[in-house]
Amino acid sequence: MRDLLPLLPRPSQYLGTEPNAVHKEPPQVRVRAALAFPDLYEVGMSYLGGRILYHAVNAYPEFWAERAFAPPLEAAQILRDSGTPLSTLESGTPLGDMDVIAFSLTHELCYTNVLYMLDLAGIPLRAQDRDEHHPLILGGGGVIFNVEPMAPFFDLFVAGDGEEALPEILALVDRCKTQGMSRTEFLQAARKVTGCYVPSFFSVAPEDVSSPSTALRPLYADYTQVEKRILPDLNAADFPTEQIVPFGPVVHDRLSIEIARGCTRGCRFCQAGMIYRPVRERRLETLDRILENALDRTGFDELSFLSLSTGDFSCLDALFQRSHALCRDRQVSVSLPSLRVGSVSGQVMDMIAGIRRTGITLAPEAGSQRLRDVINKNITEQALLDHTRELFTRGWSSVKLYFMIGLPTETDEDLQAIVDLCLKVAATAGERAKRLQITASISPFVPKPQTPFQWEEQISFEETRRRLNRLRDLFRPHKRLVMRWHMPEMSYLEGIFSRGDRALANVVERAFAKGALFSSWADSLSLESWLEAMRECGLDPDWYLRARDPEQPLPWDHVSSGIRRSFLLRERRLALEGRTTPDCRQGKCLGCGVCTTTKVKTALRRQTGLDIRPRVNKDEQADSLAPWLEDGTGGEQPGEALDQAPGQDPEDLGAKANALRIVYRKLGPAVYFSQLELTRLFERCMRRAGVAMSFSQGFHPMPRMSFGRALPVGVGSVREEMVIVLRAPMSATDLRARLAPEMPRGLEIRGVEDAPLKGRADQPAFEEYLLYFLNGDSSPTAETTAKWRSFIAVEHFPFAKKTKRGSREINLRTLFRSIRFLGENRLRLLFDFREDYLNPWTAITAVTPELSFRTTRLTKIRGLSDDAAKGAVSG
Repeated sequence: MRDLLPLLPRPSQYLGTEPNAVHKEPPQVRVRAALAFPDLYEVGMSYLGGRILYHAVNAYPEFWAERAFAPPLEAAQILRDSGTPLSTLESGTPLGDMDVIAFSLTHELCYTNVLYMLDLAGIPLRAQDRDEHHPLILGGGGVIFNVEPMAPFFDLFVAGDGEEALPEILALVDRCKTQGMSRTEFLQAARKVTGCYVPSFFSVAPEDVSSPSTALRPLYADYTQVEKRILPDLNAADFPTEQIVPFGPVVHDRLSIEIARGCTRGCRFCQAGMIYRPVRERRLETLDRILENALDRTGFDELSFLSLSTGDFSCLDALFQRSHALCRDRQVSVSLPSLRVGSVSGQVMDMIAGIRRTGITLAPEAGSQRLRDVINKNITEQALLDHTRELFTRGWSSVKLYFMIGLPTETDEDLQAIVDLCLKVAATAGERAKRLQITASISPFVPKPQTPFQWEEQISFEETRRRLNRLRDLFRPHKRLVMRWHMPEMSYLEGIFSRGDRALANVVERAFAKGALFSSWADSLSLESWLEAMRECGLDPDWYLRARDPEQPLPWDHVSSGIRRSFLLRERRLALEGRTTPDCRQGKCLGCGVCTTTKVKTALRRQTGLDIRPRVNKDEQADSLAPWLEDGTGGEQPGEALDQAPGQDPEDLGAKANALRIVYRKLGPAVYFSQLELTRLFERCMRRAGVAMSFSQGFHPMPRMSFGRALPVGVGSVREEMVIVLRAPMSATDLRARLAPEMPRGLEIRGVEDAPLKGRADQPAFEEYLLYFLNGDSSPTAETTAKWRSFIAVEHFPFAKKTKRGSREINLRTLFRSIRFLGENRLRLLFDFREDYLNPWTAITAVTPELSFRTTRLTKIRGLSDDAAKGAVSG
C-alpha cells in the first residue's frame, strides 16, 4: 500500500509512523497479529479498547500487534485496481500473511465491513473455506454476547475483557506453530481458555438449518456454555500511557484514560451495564502515574476520564483535585462522557470550567418519572434541574440531554414529557445564558441481549417514525430547544441483528455483495439493500423485532455474561410494575450472579487469588477540596464568571516571553501531511518536548504559532519555517535539543533562532521548485516536454481559478517567473506570487494534466525576495 500513497485520500493515515506506533523486526517476532477495526481510521483510532489491546500485546517481545482499518470506498477501489491487498499500517504486511487477525466488533452495523476487509485482503469469508495457510480470524467486543449472525465467518471469539485473553491466545498460537498443530487442534485447545467461544463447536439443529433458529446444540459435553473473561483488578493491568497520536483529526482526538470498568446502577435497557460487571476502579496513585506519563508522551490537549458511569467513580472529586493543576499548567482541558445527574460536584464543575468549558451531556433517558422508574433510571426531575442550574450558574450556555423512545410501556404522554422536561431545564438558566441551547438527542430503543428487556418487542420502523414526527412537532415552537435524532433505519437494523441468529449470516453476506457498507454512517446506509438481502434469504425482518417468550431458549444462551437469568426476569417483572432497584454498591447484594456464580468465582480465584466483588476506593476519597480553593490554584471561585480560559497576550508577558523561528525540512513520508495536520503535529511535539507555549485568549485558546505558506499534500520542501511564541524563556539551542527527537520521520529541524515577539513566518513573493520525472526512463514524455515548451512561448494562458466567491479567470503564465529544463528529468520552476497565488501543483497540472504524484516528485527548494529572484532568473 505504501506505493499507492500518492493516490490515496488522506495519505497520512496509511504511513504507520505516528508517535508511539510500535515497530519490531519481523525475524525477532514469533506471532504477528493485526488488530483490525471494521470502520474508518478516524473512528478506529478513537476506540480505547484498541489502544489497550495494542499495548497489551506489544508488551511481549515475541508478539507484534499492528493496526488495520476499513479503507474508504475510494481507497478500496485503488487497491483493487492495482491488485494490492489490504495491509497493516506499521509494516505494510498483507493481512493474509499475518498469523491472527483480531477484529473489534463494537456494534452490529459494522458486520459487512468485516467481510469487506477480509475480501480486500484476499481471505475467504467463511471459516469453513479457510485452511492452514490462512490467518486465524478472531473477534471481541460488546456484541460477542450475541454474535451469532457473524459466527460462520470467525474461528474464535473472546467474550469479556481481552487484555489478558488475547496474549494468552497468541501464546497458544505460538505453541501450535512450534509443535505443528493443526487449525482444529488449536481450536480444541482454545476452548479451554476462559472467555473463548469457538462457534464451530456449536451447531444449528438439523431441522432448523433453513429457517430462523433459536436452538444451538453444543458438540462437546464439557463445552456447553462460554463464561466471560474478567480482569479482576484493573491496577494489575498496565494501562497504555504511550498511546498512538494520530497525525490527522479523528472522531475523539484526545487522551482517554479508563478510570473504572463496569457499572451496577442497573439501568434495565443498558447492555454494557450488565455485561461489563463487576465494578472495578483504578487507584488514585495509579491514575496519577498514568496521567502524568500519558500527557508527557502524547501531547494531547484534551483529557477524558472514561468509564460506563464516570460520575460514580468513588474518588472523582479527589481525582480532579489531583489532576487539575497538571492539566491547567499544560493548557489541557478535561471532558467527561455522558454524566449521571447529580454525580459531579460544583467544585468539579469549577475545575473543568477553569481550564476550558467543555460540553456537558446528561442522560435522563425518559421524560417522565414513571418511565424512568420502569427503566430503573434512579434520578428525579428535581435532581436534574438542580444539576443544570449549577451548570448555568458556572457559565455553561448549552446542555445536551439524551432520551430514548420506544421504551417498554411508553405512551404519547411520555413523549410530551420529554419536551416539558427540556423546557424546565431551559428555565433553570434564568437570564444568565445569553446563547442558551438545550439539545435533545433522541434514540430509538433497541432491546439488547443479556438485559432485563431482552424479551421485549421493539417498536416497528413505522411506529418509530411516527413518534419521531410527533416529537418534531412538539419541539418546533420552542426556539431554544433543538432536537437531534438517531436514524430510525439504523435502529431498525440494529434491532434485527442484536437479537438475531445464525440464519442472518447469509443476509450479512448477501448485503455485502450488494454494497451495503459503512451502515453506521448516515450517508452510506442503504436500508433497501439489507431488506432485499433478507427477502432473498426468505427471512422476515419484523420477526426479529418480536417479543420473546421467557420460557423459550434464546440464540445467545450459550455465552454467559455472568448475569443469572432469574435476576433478569425479576428485573423485568419489577420494570412492568414500575418499581426500582438500588445500586448494590450502596447496599446489599442483589444476586445478579456476577460476583457469586460458582464457575466464574472459582476460576478467577484459581487464576488470581482475588474475588470479584465491586472494587472501589472508598477510603481514598478526599474529604474536601478546600486546599485547592485556598491555595489559589483553582483560579476563579465558584459562582464567578468564567467566560474565557486563560491565554497569554505577548504584550502582557514582558520579559518572560520570547519567540523563536524554527527552520525545518519536510521530505519523505512527511510530504503527505496537510497543513492542518502539520499545525497539530507541531503543537503536540512541543507538548511532548515540554515547551511552554503561549496561548491565545478566548473560549478555545490556541498556541501562538505561525507557518509559512501552506504546501500542497504530496509536495516536499527542503526549507520551511514557523514561528512559536513561548510564555517562558527558552534558548534556541535548548528548544532544538528538546524538539528534534519528537519530530516524525521526514520532518527534520535544521535551525532555530530568535524572532521578534510579534514576528510571523515569512511568505516570500517568489518560490522555487524542482519537478522530478519518475516514470519510465525517468524522463518526461515527448508530449509533456512539448506542452511545457509551448507554455514557455506564450504570453497568456487563461485559467479558471476557484475561490470562495466562485471562479475567476487569471493568466496562469504570469505566475511562472522562470521555467528551465535541467537535464532530461528535472524542471526548475520559479513562481511569482506577488499579485496572485495558486497551488503550485494545480498550476503544473493545468499545463500538463497527465502528470500525477506517482510519476513525478515536486519539491520546494527555497523562497526568494524580489532581488534574490532577479538573481535566480539571471543565473
